[in-house]
Amino acid sequence: MAVDYFAGDERTNRERMLAGDLYVADDPENERLHRRGIRLADAYHRADVAGDPAARGILDDLLGTLGEGAHINPPLFVDYGENIHVGARTFVNYNLTALDVAPIVIGEDCQIGPNVQLLTPTHPIDPQPRRDKLEAAQPITIGDNVWLGGGVIVCPGVSIGENSVIGAGSVVTRSIPANVVAVGNPARVIREIG
Repeated sequence: MAVDYFAGDERTNRERMLAGDLYVADDPENERLHRRGIRLADAYHRADVAGDPAARGILDDLLGTLGEGAHINPPLFVDYGENIHVGARTFVNYNLTALDVAPIVIGEDCQIGPNVQLLTPTHPIDPQPRRDKLEAAQPITIGDNVWLGGGVIVCPGVSIGENSVIGAGSVVTRSIPANVVAVGNPARVIREIG
């Protein structure tokens, strides 16, 4: 028997997703926008590798906001792209995975190392009733002048305060204040900066 998780809720799954509520990911509009994001990320990769001046425009079309002087080294992997906002003069190294089911906001003057993952989706953990097709999402916010070392994973709902440094390989499961160095799995503040 199919379970109606949303009895009485007339919103589309996309509307539920954007509200941060539980949703089923097979919404046709989500699928269309997901395919668009994949196509644009691929086109950006090919254009950037070829040295095509159109690469910047493709990236600008893909992302919600791309600040002046910001650059992302391809490949870039996204769910939609349109929910990613990158501040001016931010540099992102190779292999960023940004699952932007919810907004991902990256401040100005940030440095993001290779193989970083910014993950907004969540899944229910309660097995009763079986809810394995449901997802939700929480935004990620990265303040200005933040440095994320290579291989950092930022989990759903996390904010990282301005001027902070997250050490390579760290898994950020909770929000990090401004002006600190945090390392480890889970990431913990080890000292203040300045």
